[in-house]
Amino acid sequence: MQPRISMLTLGVRDLERSVRFYEQGLGFPRMESPPEVAFFPLNGSWLALFGRESLAEDAGISAEGSGFAGITIAHNVESEVAVDAVIDQAVTAGARLVKPAQKVFWGGYSGYFADPDDYLVVPEDSLMRPRPAS
Repeated sequence: MQPRISMLTLGVRDLERSVRFYEQGLGFPRMESPPEVAFFPLNGSWLALFGRESLAEDAGISAEGSGFAGITIAHNVESEVAVDAVIDQAVTAGARLVKPAQKVFWGGYSGYFADPDDYLVVPEDSLMRPRPAS
């Protein structure tokens, strides 16, 4: 078996609003799909949006819950300027700024915003960044 995560599915409260946020607000390309789900092909993976109630029902669990979902979505870009641009674009599209972009302890540059369902998205300038030896 070759381990891989190929799709991230978010259970959203308002599918139309979330589709608008990712498609129009952030410019993610959307595939043609059934009306109850939206698929966005990304570089090497997929993002799917599905109604929260329906997704919970599919899993056989309650859709109730609040607070931190225990997940963040990384959006890797090429520079600090690009991180700032992604955050600005998201906030303009209706995201809530959670943490302004800044240099972080592991040597990168990132910030956080929350999408319309409060999923945290982390634009960062690099997933693996060389650090000086201690």
